[in-house]
Parts: sequence; structure tokens; C-alpha cells
Amino acid sequence: MKLFFPYIFERYLAKQIYLTFGFILFALVALFLFFDILSELGSVQGQYTLPLVLLHVLLKAPSRISEIIPIATLIGSIYVFSMLASQSEFTILRIAGLDVKRGLITLAKIAVPLILLTLVMSEYVGPYSEAKSDQIRMKALGSSFSSQFKSGVWVKDRLRDQNGSGPIRPGVRYVNVGKIDKDNEIRNIRMYEFDDVFHLLSIRNAASGHFDESGTWVLNDVTETHFKETKYSDPLDPAFTAQTQKHTKVTLESDITPQILNVLLVTPEKMSILSLGRFITHLQDNKQDIQRHSIAFWKKVIYPFIIYVMLALALPFAYLKVRAGSIGIKVFGGIMLGMGFQLFNSLFSNVGLLGSWPALITALMPPLLFLFLALAGLRRVSKA
Repeated sequence: MKLFFPYIFERYLAKQIYLTFGFILFALVALFLFFDILSELGSVQGQYTLPLVLLHVLLKAPSRISEIIPIATLIGSIYVFSMLASQSEFTILRIAGLDVKRGLITLAKIAVPLILLTLVMSEYVGPYSEAKSDQIRMKALGSSFSSQFKSGVWVKDRLRDQNGSGPIRPGVRYVNVGKIDKDNEIRNIRMYEFDDVFHLLSIRNAASGHFDESGTWVLNDVTETHFKETKYSDPLDPAFTAQTQKHTKVTLESDITPQILNVLLVTPEKMSILSLGRFITHLQDNKQDIQRHSIAFWKKVIYPFIIYVMLALALPFAYLKVRAGSIGIKVFGGIMLGMGFQLFNSLFSNVGLLGSWPALITALMPPLLFLFLALAGLRRVSKA
């Protein structure tokens, strides 16, 4: 710790902020998990017992932690700086030479471990534990994942040869998956293939399927209907022939993987950066809209920067005199400030989505605005 924080005042500030941050993070996570347990109690039935409910909710804790870290950082640092101001400790540090610039540099150092914690929780531990949590609930209830559509998940794929293999050719394939069971088993599959002028080429129905080690889909109990246009005469009254075949098993090459299907069942805000990047690439390859996922991707990328913004927002509280208000009022102000940032961040994302603004600008503007407010507040109180 001495190597990273060579000065005594840096180690003192880091220790105070980390201890307070840990206590507040624990309290907030416990509060949110308590409400999660209450909302899940209505699903207790059969094999889905109360211990499994508790395990299901506890496995979601890492995702909750990554969401709460910025707010806990803001509240904890405001409390620490308010205590230092009330006991005149920060005044002594200022007399000893701690100016605004050095204070911001120190906060940047303090933010590094919190940023690493956030990345570990949001990119690795959170997605893994949340997937395990959903598996436990699904297995106990005997249910399957499905999308918000009654017909299941719809996804766009690239077209290949008539037998489902070979190189990519002009056209499009629309895939509908009714259910996704455990171990990535899919059921009630329908596929509609069109050529480059959107003439229907084939309809394929399968009872079930799975993704094998070679990177292809193996479909079971398949019924295929191929359409072929007969002699071209009247473009307003075309004639087609249909040929139907049944197969016990069909091997199909596709750009759609189980990871992409599972991504479709998760909101972009809960996905990891790597999952978002892969899915955005898939959407671009199929010429689909990427605005919402791009905004979520850039918000994830700059999310660690928000922790430093929260620390910077708390620093002006160290310059306030005791008569400016009690510590409780300052902490309450910090809570309101954190909630205001979260609401503004969500609102700005929706406005950017509706206005088709550049994703990077949409994700970057809220933290930059609040950083500007922090620097403006520092400039004002440091001259008081």
C-alpha cells in the first residue's frame, strides 16, 4: 500500500474511504437483496423451496454489487470528507499543502481498486453467478427461458445453400425459437428462408435441436418445405411448386450460437462488455439496428470512470464549514445526488436512443456533466 500511496495523508484518506465504502456497500446490498427475497417469495412452490430462493438471490449479489458501487462510493466519500471537515482535519491538510489538484490526483489513486472491483464483478463474477442463479430457479420450477413474444425468440441469420451448409449467399434466414431449455437445448424451431428479392425459398420446422462441438446446429424431427417458381409469366400472379420432406436429423450451419440466443433473453444493460461486442458484431453482419446495444456497450466501457466522478463530487463537501449543515444532511444530499445521477443517466440514454444520437456521446455526456459540476463546486468552495 505504501508503494501506491507513498504519502501518509493518501494512506489515511484511502483507509477511511475504503472502510466507510465497505460498510455502506454491505448495507445497501443487504437492503436490495432483502427486497429481492420478498419479491421472490411468491414463486415458492414444489421443489423451489425457501433455501433455493435464498441461494438464487445470493447468487445475484455480484450483479447488485456492480450496480451499487458508484452510489456507495459517493455516500461513503461524502461521509468521510464531512467528518474531516467537522473535525478540522481537512483544514490542517490544506494548510500542509493539500490543494485541489493534489486532492483530485489522490482520489484518482483511490478510485483504482474500486474500478478493478467493479470490472471483476460486472464482467466476470456477475454474469457467471447470475447464469447459475437462473439455472437453479429454472431447474427447480421446471420452466424454460422464453422471450417476451408469445412465439418465442426471433433472430435474423445469413442464408446458405439449400441443405443449410456451404458459403454464405444473398438472401436472409429468419429463425424462431419457441423455448430455450437448460444446457442450451432449443425447442419449437421454425426457419423462413428468402432470396435477395425476398421470394420465399423454404420453411423448416424442427421439434428440437442442440449446438454440437463442431459449431453447427443439429435439428431433430425436421419438416422442410421448399418452394420453386415455375415458368415466369405474370409478375402479379406467380406460380410456385412446393416439395415437402421429412428428416429425422438435419445438420445446419449458422451464425447463431447459444450465446447469441441467450443474449436475446437478457437486457443489454445486464450483459458484459465482451457479450455486447460479439452481439453488436452479429447485428452489424445482419444489417440490424445496433443503437440500443451500442449505448449499453459504451456505458459499460465508461462505467468505471463514473466512480472517479463520484469521488470528485464528494470532495467539495470537505471544504464546507460545520455551520453549513450537519453530517446527516450532507449524507442525505449525497444520496439525492447519486439518485439524480442515476435518473439523469437513464433518461439521457433513452433520449439518445429516440434521437439516434451517437452512442459514445450519449453514454459520455452524463458523467462529463457531473464531473463539470464537481469541478465547478470545487472551484467555488476552495476560494471561500
